[in-house]
Formats: sequence, C-alpha cells, structure tokens
Amino acid sequence: MRQPTLKQLRYLCAVAEYQHFGQAATACHVSQSTLSAGVSELEESLGVSLVERNNRRVFLTSLGEEVVERARDLLVSVEDMVSLCAGAGVPFQGRMRMGVIPTVAPYLLPGLLGQIRARYPDFKLFIREDLSQPLVDSLLSGELDVLLLALPFPAEQVEVMTLFEDEFMLACPTGHPLAARASLRSADLRGESLLLLEEGHCLRDHALEACKLRDSQVTVPYQATSLATIVQMVANDIGVTLLPGMAVSAGIVGNAPLTVRSFEQPNVTRKIGLMWRKKTPRRVEFRQLGELIAGLIGA
Repeated sequence: MRQPTLKQLRYLCAVAEYQHFGQAATACHVSQSTLSAGVSELEESLGVSLVERNNRRVFLTSLGEEVVERARDLLVSVEDMVSLCAGAGVPFQGRMRMGVIPTVAPYLLPGLLGQIRARYPDFKLFIREDLSQPLVDSLLSGELDVLLLALPFPAEQVEVMTLFEDEFMLACPTGHPLAARASLRSADLRGESLLLLEEGHCLRDHALEACKLRDSQVTVPYQATSLATIVQMVANDIGVTLLPGMAVSAGIVGNAPLTVRSFEQPNVTRKIGLMWRKKTPRRVEFRQLGELIAGLIGA
C-alpha cells in the first residue's frame, strides 16, 4: 500500500468541507480535474472508497469520514511543525498567520504592523480579517496560527491570553436626552433605539452583556455590517449606539454631529486577547506578541 501524500489529504478534507468538487478545487487553488484525480489516487493507494459521487451532490462514505477526521489532525500537526521551524531561534524571524475580527483590525493593526516592521524587519505577519467563528474554525484546522479577538469566545482545545479591556462608549446625536444626562449608566439605555452590528459579530453580544441588557430591553431598528455605517445612522438621528473605545480613539466619529460619553459604572468593557491551539509549539512567541500588543495599547 502506497503512503498518501499531504496534498491528497488536503484535497479530501476540502471535498469533505464543501461537498462539491468545484468549490473544493477553488479553495485548494487547483483545477477540478487535478483535485478529482488526487482524491481518486488517494482512494486507489488506500484500496478503499472514500467519496461517493452522483449528479446532485458529493458525500463521504462512513470510512471516508473517519479518514477525514484523522487527516485533519495530521494536517494540523504538520502546520504546527512548520510553525515550530519558522519560529525557531530568535522570535519573530519566520512567518505568522493571524486572524483578526473586523471591530479590532482597522483600529489596532496600523500601529501594530508599524511596530513590527520597525523592530523585526525579517518577520512576515499575514493577516486575515473575518468574524470570530470562521476565524476559530480556521485556527483549529491549522489555516491560522493565532487569533486577535474579543473574549470570551467558545472554542475547544485552545489557550487564551487576555491583553487589555476596551471601554464601550455611548454615541448619540448631540441633541439627544442622554447627551445631557449628568450621570450616565448602562441602565439608561433601556427602551432606547440601539443600533447594533448584525448577528455573527461578537461585538453585539459583548456590548449587551457589558451593559447587562437583554434584546427585549432595547429596540433594534437597524443592524449594520460595519461600525462606520452605524455612526452615520446615529448621526441621522435613527438611534444611539455603543462604540469600542479603540474605534473612538482612532477617530471613527470624525466630524459627525455626535456626542460620545463614557459610562459612570466600571466594567462596561470587552476583553481583547489572543487565542491559539493548545498543542502549538509557538506559545512562547505568541505570548511575546501579546506583550507587544499590550505595550502598544499602554503607550
């Protein structure tokens, strides 16, 4: 029996994920015929049928599902081995693939990337921006090395490092009653029209949790895909919103006719931190990255 190749295993895992040869081939950056031939060669070398095909869909055999599960673990281990070699010796000399959520990336990355370029010119940091769940999926599959996201976020077999707390601030039209309130508390938001990011953005859940609010206690007239859109909606007197402090510091409000206020009570915040796989050999380097980010925020 011939040994399967890593390329063949990647093709099989892609077929399992997309259940479509064309989409799997696109994800692997090869032609459909190349991917199909690779899967067929894998089946031939193992002497078993792993994939069933018909005119409508592609699905795995029961044995194929077990092979995919083992193949995914093996591919992650290979990626960890590559990462180990990339980070060997002096830290920040190889490459690192980091996933970042959209409510952090535009406000933190410019300064971070500038610092890294200045301190570690030979270090290659590749960035992927996406929502938390797709990033966690990519981390566990070995496609990413480390994540920068808001915590907590449910995931298994990972370690996290909390870096700092990011304050939630109220943004409202200048003439809104909350703009002139002497002492602002999160309970004052009950019954307000609160503009939030759409489902899937962890900022939404963390904001409500930080303010100890339930969906039923506020009216959500509109859900946006970006904080910049929400700022414009608030400026047009459609409602109020909660903005991360890092976004306010980065100038997201601009010249919009808004009042931005802090809350009186403590802990109206979200935690920002790093997440990596438990078995990664680069945890020391990731912690050094975390210290670099925390230092940047502190400065």
